[in-house]
Amino acid sequence: MPHHTEVPTAKRAIQIACAVIYCVLAGGIVFGFAALKPVLISEGVYRSECTPQEIKDQVPVCAEQEIRLNVIFTCAAVLTNVGALFVGRVLDTYGPRASGVIGSFLLAIGSLLMAFAFQITIIDAYLVGYLCLALGGPFVYISSFQLSNSFPHMSGTVLAMITGAFDASSAVFFVYRLIYEGTNGSFYPTKFFLCYLIVPVFILIVQLFVLPKDSYKTASASETTGLLHENPQSVTFGSTTNFSDSASAHHRRQSTMNRRHSVVLERKIHSSGVWGIMHNMPIKKQVMSAWFFLIMFFTTLQMLRINYFVASIRTQYTFLFDSFSKAASLNGYFDIALPVGGLIAVPFIGIILDNFSTFTAISALVLTATVIGVLGILRSPIAAYTGVTMFVAYRPFYYTTMSDTTAKVFGFETFGTIYGLIFSFAGLFNFVQTGLDRLTLNVFNHDPRPVNCALLGLVILFGGALMIHIKTQSIKLRRSILEREAGSNPARPL
Repeated sequence: MPHHTEVPTAKRAIQIACAVIYCVLAGGIVFGFAALKPVLISEGVYRSECTPQEIKDQVPVCAEQEIRLNVIFTCAAVLTNVGALFVGRVLDTYGPRASGVIGSFLLAIGSLLMAFAFQITIIDAYLVGYLCLALGGPFVYISSFQLSNSFPHMSGTVLAMITGAFDASSAVFFVYRLIYEGTNGSFYPTKFFLCYLIVPVFILIVQLFVLPKDSYKTASASETTGLLHENPQSVTFGSTTNFSDSASAHHRRQSTMNRRHSVVLERKIHSSGVWGIMHNMPIKKQVMSAWFFLIMFFTTLQMLRINYFVASIRTQYTFLFDSFSKAASLNGYFDIALPVGGLIAVPFIGIILDNFSTFTAISALVLTATVIGVLGILRSPIAAYTGVTMFVAYRPFYYTTMSDTTAKVFGFETFGTIYGLIFSFAGLFNFVQTGLDRLTLNVFNHDPRPVNCALLGLVILFGGALMIHIKTQSIKLRRSILEREAGSNPARPL
């Protein structure tokens, strides 16, 4: 693993810039489905699912067509997150370059399938092609997280930039939809996806010639070796051996260096509150911890809410506004605001993660999610636009904070596997979204409020539990540090 001091600053900056560019173009392209969906509807995708009466009545999109289209997004969202486990194993075993190369090939295959989907009858090429795009994204996106260690003192900002780029990638399909509408449909999907092949080629070149083959060393590996107690849950400060007056100069220099590293570690724990609490522990112990389950459940529920909203925003507000045109206008605003909001939120997310505790960040997540949930059940245009505006800033904040919390709690040595397990479970659970669609459309007669209220209640419950756990564990960690400091520095007799 290269240390950040071994690589010139300019080169590290170029690496981050390249990662941001390809994450904008491919990291989470499938989450721009709300913008691509009208194009697919216009092209008649799954129109055969409609009944003769619905076609005769010229229904803009029938219920079964809506469900089939939403299934594409649901499966893509699931695979994006389930694939995170496989991506994590590849990343931990073979390094970021191998992960990025695999991602570029998957994106190329997905583009070709989407380009010629209307000609392929042996499989549902729209579904399979979109799934390839969904799996390719995490391979190039997750492998970029390690670049946050290229500038350790700005790791939160770098992580926010990469996550912001991931969110901005939803603009790719929005830009395409504008071109499609501006050309009256002449720039149809085949042309677009063939042009999009430039992106995986760019990623392949960057991975082979610009980005590092191996991940940058983490702070815990490069700065704090020997400072963590053999019990990784207990962090030791000032616990180096007491030296006599006749200690060698070498030992004095080593003691000075350890104290300097100790200060670095203490700052990390003071700013985060939980940094290092599960570092260097066996993966089995990490996975069986309360930390893992609480982070996983909170992540899962939040992801379900986010993806459900992205896939069904127009349907939800058609009911709440009792107007298809008003809902379409809100959907148009959402398509623009989603990528733009992610980019605008980047510096603020970086400031929060670099300067405030994990408890503060998670508390802000829970509070914001609650406000958005309440606004989402009101039949007011002002509430709707306010909620959407908050949502587009909240989404990158959520993804970045959960990634940052996972890294701070578990460390980067097992980050790929832990992150993969959490988001794989969250992804699999997102299959529930199809059931939520059917409940909303068939049981509640298109009324999204019962489902949204239930999801809001669960998020508050598990978010509150995670907040309590973070607070209690951070207090225990600080107490442990103070006790060990006192024990390793006994008072000298007068």
